Amino acid sequence: MTGTLVALAVIFTQLSLLAFGGGNTILPEMQRQVVEVHRWMSAQEFSALFALAQAAPGPNMMVVPLVGWHVAGLPGLLVSALAKFGPSSVLTGVVVGLWRRFRERPWRRAAQAGLVPLTVGLVAASALLIGGITAHSLGLLGILAGVAGLSLLTRLHPLWLLAAGAVAGLAGTGG
Repeated sequence: MTGTLVALAVIFTQLSLLAFGGGNTILPEMQRQVVEVHRWMSAQEFSALFALAQAAPGPNMMVVPLVGWHVAGLPGLLVSALAKFGPSSVLTGVVVGLWRRFRERPWRRAAQAGLVPLTVGLVAASALLIGGITAHSLGLLGILAGVAGLSLLTRLHPLWLLAAGAVAGLAGTGG
C-alpha cells in the first residue's frame, strides 16, 4: 500500500505542476498514468469517475480525489488531493506575485498572448480523450458532436447542454 501511495503522490505532484491553463489540461496524462501505466482502472472506469466529478458541485478536478479513493481508499484520496492541489497552489502564489511585479513589461503581454493557444490545445486534447472513451457508438458520437457544436455556436448554459446530452444518450441506449 505504501508503494501505491508514493506512486499516487509522485504522479499527482507532477500533474499539479503541469496543469497549465486549468485542471482539465492534464486529463490525458492522468488517464494514461492511472489506466495504461499503472493499470489501476479501465478507461471506462476513469471516464465514469470523471463524469461523476463533473456532475458534482465544486472544483472541476474532483476526479483527483475520486481516483485516489478508487486506488487506495481514504489514504489514497488524501495523498492524491494534497499532491495535486498543494504544489500548484504554492506555485500560483509565487507566480502571481511575480506577475504583478512585472505587469508593465512588454514580454508579459507577449507571453500571455502566446499561452492562449497552448491552453486551448491542451483543453481540446482533454475533450478528445474523454469523448473518445465515452462515445463508443455512432449514436453517442452524434450526441457528443451535437452538444459540442451547440456549446460553440450558442450561449446556452453548459448544464442545459449536458442534461440534454445525457437524456439523449439514455434514450438512445435504452438506459
